[in-house]
Order: sequence, then C-alpha cells, then structure tokens
Amino acid sequence: MAINRDIAVAGIFGDPVGHSKSPAMHNAAYAALGMSRTYAAFRVTPGNLAPALRAIPALGIIGVNLTVPHKEAAARLIKDLSGEAGMLGAVNCVVNRRGVLRGDNTDARGLERDLRDLGCELRARLAVVIGAGGGAASSVLACIRLGASRVVIANRTPARAAALARRFSAKGARAAGEPSGLDALMDSELLADARLIINATSMGLTTGRFARLDYDSTPADCLFYDLIYSREPTEFMKPALAAGRHAADGAGMLINQGELAFKLFNRVAPPAGVMRAALFDALGRTLSAR
Repeated sequence: MAINRDIAVAGIFGDPVGHSKSPAMHNAAYAALGMSRTYAAFRVTPGNLAPALRAIPALGIIGVNLTVPHKEAAARLIKDLSGEAGMLGAVNCVVNRRGVLRGDNTDARGLERDLRDLGCELRARLAVVIGAGGGAASSVLACIRLGASRVVIANRTPARAAALARRFSAKGARAAGEPSGLDALMDSELLADARLIINATSMGLTTGRFARLDYDSTPADCLFYDLIYSREPTEFMKPALAAGRHAADGAGMLINQGELAFKLFNRVAPPAGVMRAALFDALGRTLSAR
C-alpha cells in the first residue's frame, strides 16, 4: 500500500526487529478490511525508547507493540497502565488515544487463549514456568487463570524467580509461584505431576541447545509449550515429541495477542483467521501445523 497523508500508521518497536512477523499479520488484516492503515517495524535501541514513545502522539501513530528488550522498561516510562500491565510489570501494547498513551499487555491473554484451544486443563494440576522475565510473568498469570494448583518458576538465577513470585504474591494471586533453580527440571518427583511446562527463555534460540530436562518423568498428558515460534520444532520441543509428549510453540500466542492489539489500536476486530494465515505463510508452515 502506498503511504500518503490519509493512511494511519501502527507499528512495533524492538531491537532487533527485522525478524518480526507482526507487520505481515496486521497488514493482512488491514487489507482484508479495506482499511487505509499500515503497520511498520521500527528498530528502537534501548537508549532511544523514551524519545520514541514520546514521538508517538506527535507523529500521529495510533499504537505500537513492544518486543525485546522494551517491555519492562516501557512499564516504567508510561504513566497510564492497565491493571494487567501493572501486575506483570511489562507493556507489549501502547495505545494512543488523542495524544495520551496507555500501556497494556495482551501476552497473558493470548497465551491463555492458546492453551485453552490446545485443551490444556490445569485445575488441580502443576505447571512449571522456565524463566523469570516478562514472558515468564505472562506465563505465570495465564497458568493462574487456568486454575493451576501449583506454579513452579524455574530460573538459572533463583533470586529472580523469587522476585517474580513475590510480585504475584503481593497482588494476592492464588498459586502465586514457587521459585526454584533449573535443578527443578531434573526433579523426577516434581515433574511426575506436571501438566504443563512452558519455556519462557531464549534457551535453544541463542544457545543452540536447551538445559537438561527429564522429559521421560513427565505424565503422558504433559504439554511442552515454547514461547519461541519458528518453522520447525524448537530445541525445547524436539525431545518432548521424541518422548511421545504433546508440544506446541508460541505461534498461537503471537496470533492471539496480535488480534487483541489490533482491536485496541483500531477499535475493530481483525477478520477471523486472517492473521493466523499471514503468520503461517510468513513462517512457511501449513495452517494445520501446530
């Protein structure tokens, strides 16, 4: 679509951001709705995040998504936060309403919806979340909402896991989180009760391999969910599939949070299935793939 004075702009801030599939998803929805709007990727370094956010109203940008490494920093810079963004201490969605910025977070809702679609029932069951950053916080909240009786937060630095657990405890959340080191991933007794294990780290993507994990000790119905998404199964997912367990990546979460953000930016929902088709086409995956 040609850019002209009549086109409203939305986008995504990140560093790096060239790999993002969000432009493909949002622009497919705009095309399907016939809207004179476009969505672009903006490389914003950490040092430029504050001025980039201040520029949103001046430039008339209707809203932006935030990706690594900006989510937690934005929560400290934006005054008007949704309750969810405040609880998570992270913002992935900034909406411009007549020059006033509001920070929201659609990650937990996107993950919760995808886990429900996958048939992951957590009531009276254990969930293990690997990591302690913004993605882990969204994962813990999704698990709480799905009724998990226990949520173990396993992180290389246990102190960070403990800080995340305290954040939810301070908000009065049930099953706020039990902090642990990565040794929990080799605890056969613990894993024997796990219904869900979520990777909320970049392990496997940046290291080429994943931490030691006792896949065989998990129940047959245990779901291994990686927030990372790609064309092929991730390094976290491959051993799970080899052990006969269910596994899924974060493509569904990305689609769901993108649809929620689209509605916040444009005050209209995207056509059903359009953003999913655009993402899977960009990844080179068939729509039937998970």
